[in-house]
Amino acid sequence: MALPGSLRRQPANRGLVSHCTHHHIVVFLLTFFSYSLLHASRKTFSNVKVSISSQWTPSCLNSTAPELRPYELWNSSRLFPNAEEATLFLGTLDTIFLFSYAVGLFVSGIVGDRLNLRWVLSFGMCSSALVVFFFGTLTEWLHFYNKWFYCCLWVVNGLLQSTGWPCVVAVMGNWFGKAGRGFVFGLWSACASVGNILGAFLASCVLRYGYEYAFLVTASVQFAGGVIVFFGLLTSPKEVGLPELGADEDDGVEEDANRPLMDDDDADDDDRNYSIQATDTDSQPKAIGFFQACCLPGVVLYSLAYACLKLVNYSFFFWLPFYLSNNFGWKEAEADQLSIWYDVGGIIGGTIQGLISDVLQKRAPVLAISLLFAVGSLFGYSRSPNSKPINAVIMAITGFFIGGPSNMISSAISADLGRQDLVRGSSEALATVTGIVDGTGSIGAAVGQYLVSLIQENLGWMWVFYFFILMVRS
Repeated sequence: MALPGSLRRQPANRGLVSHCTHHHIVVFLLTFFSYSLLHASRKTFSNVKVSISSQWTPSCLNSTAPELRPYELWNSSRLFPNAEEATLFLGTLDTIFLFSYAVGLFVSGIVGDRLNLRWVLSFGMCSSALVVFFFGTLTEWLHFYNKWFYCCLWVVNGLLQSTGWPCVVAVMGNWFGKAGRGFVFGLWSACASVGNILGAFLASCVLRYGYEYAFLVTASVQFAGGVIVFFGLLTSPKEVGLPELGADEDDGVEEDANRPLMDDDDADDDDRNYSIQATDTDSQPKAIGFFQACCLPGVVLYSLAYACLKLVNYSFFFWLPFYLSNNFGWKEAEADQLSIWYDVGGIIGGTIQGLISDVLQKRAPVLAISLLFAVGSLFGYSRSPNSKPINAVIMAITGFFIGGPSNMISSAISADLGRQDLVRGSSEALATVTGIVDGTGSIGAAVGQYLVSLIQENLGWMWVFYFFILMVRS
């Protein structure tokens, strides 16, 4: 007879602690910082938009141009006649990146389930670092400015960066089971916010030397991180002779401990020993198909919800420093440093909300309540006064209620969806499901970035925030 849920939870939580080895800690840290470095390179682009826009406009609007090169050379190589068109093109680049990133996520999830996750992740990190170097550093050193070349590089960068998230979530899912998954993944999903903070810090430190050095520093650090991942990451416990998840569980306590999403009935007693990881290590399980993954309960619904939420989250990611400089007249380096508080709120929000969802054994109510408060925080932030301390506080609150749910859907809930009972017989589903959820979210975010630039240009920043509120309520 199945034990009551309250009795099953206690041994599951003890199992989380007793099964944690130094290998788990190394995997946690390597996956955490590998994705942090990917996000840091993305954040660099958003942090130097003002400098790039100034560099791409004619010399009469760019006070630094006569100091950098003769007037005739600059006038012949300018990209845009005014700052407004330069800003619109920057929004277009964001859209191009996110669309290619979204397409890449659908493909990378499938590839990650069929090839070695360590190889895929390391290749994506190192290759993306080279593209970022070409885009932001080499072109400026050579004074080569071409819109089509920038677009092509950013398409390639989006495809390469898409290898990161499905791979790191799949590796984490291989090492950490459902016991405490909300807290562990909530804490771990702060990697994106930490990457944003790291990118803002690195960019603000070297921006006075030129925006090309911001790209150079982040690309170099990311390339080094890819090399470390290649030689140091363990993708599953069986690589060091440890049992896979569920192989040593008694009565399936870990798998029953936290059934968060779609299940209405308890599993049959004879299913309690089931684990998505194959118990027979001699047989190679087949990876789940793309359309099979789409048909899993909750995958499409959470993917659509994440599309609206990621639109808002990534709009803050791409446009917050630009908004602070443009709306309040603050210096670009100061705006970069202030934007960190949004990510601080997201880190705290993802960890606390993940812990609460573990205690309640439900994810959906925590998400719903958080997004309800997000509407109020967005309305309040849109009316923030020209005061840096007040703006930072409201920004952190907004990050708590928007970044927190975004982190939960993209990590813990994606892991739950990829390891539900209907994936029986396949241990290679998690990267595919994660790619579908994050890919759909990136499509929404891609559409949103272009809409943000259009709404801001024609209606102003206040209507941008109204648009955000509409997306959060959706």
